[in-house]
Amino acid sequence: MIISKSKTVANYVTENIKTAHIFKKHGIDFCCGGNISLEKACEKNEINFKTLLKELSCVDVVNDVNEDYDNWDLDFLMTHIENKHHTYVRDSLPILSEYANKVAKVHGTHYPEVLKINKLFHEVANELISHLQKEEQILFPFIKQLVVAKKEGRKRVTPPFGTINNPINMMEHEHDNAGDVFKTIAKLTNRYSPPPHACNTFRALYSKLQEFEQDLHKHIHLENNILHPKAIALENELRT
Repeated sequence: MIISKSKTVANYVTENIKTAHIFKKHGIDFCCGGNISLEKACEKNEINFKTLLKELSCVDVVNDVNEDYDNWDLDFLMTHIENKHHTYVRDSLPILSEYANKVAKVHGTHYPEVLKINKLFHEVANELISHLQKEEQILFPFIKQLVVAKKEGRKRVTPPFGTINNPINMMEHEHDNAGDVFKTIAKLTNRYSPPPHACNTFRALYSKLQEFEQDLHKHIHLENNILHPKAIALENELRT
């Protein structure tokens, strides 16, 4: 992996997913806000560039074949996103809802921030369910049509929404919204640090919220930085 201060954060993570852990540790957004240079990311987050450079240079440059997302076929990548990340979201939302409701009810008087967390979580949960449905019923099926068209040598696939840029722009706008909500939740939870004498449910809520945010970042990265640009390029290729 070539280390360069002008290379974008998103490009680092696309080349080697393990770099995401380093960016995450330093609070650098590698999904929604990943399209900025490493140098600007350091300036924005007040991180010593040499320190980050040293950590990135120590990352194992040999990608695990199971993590080399950038070289996966688009249809295989979408199957992975659905099976891993969409399933994770649907499995986790009911658990988080139960935790958030209980903690807000029991501890909301003494910890008013959990009332805000509960409200924000349920708002983003409803948006995510709708978001997944739009991906699975509209965007992903059309990308699969593009993949098939290329394999069959067909040169034009006309979507009902004009161009693939339209649903992609909508999906990325919703990604930004979800990312912003979890940035707020992270602040309200003091980076998911429960109070010293928090009960197990309180601790479980914060732990699960942190896990959910981490999965969401990987999920958005795969779509914003790999799937969407390649789908746009494929549509353009078939139109020329």
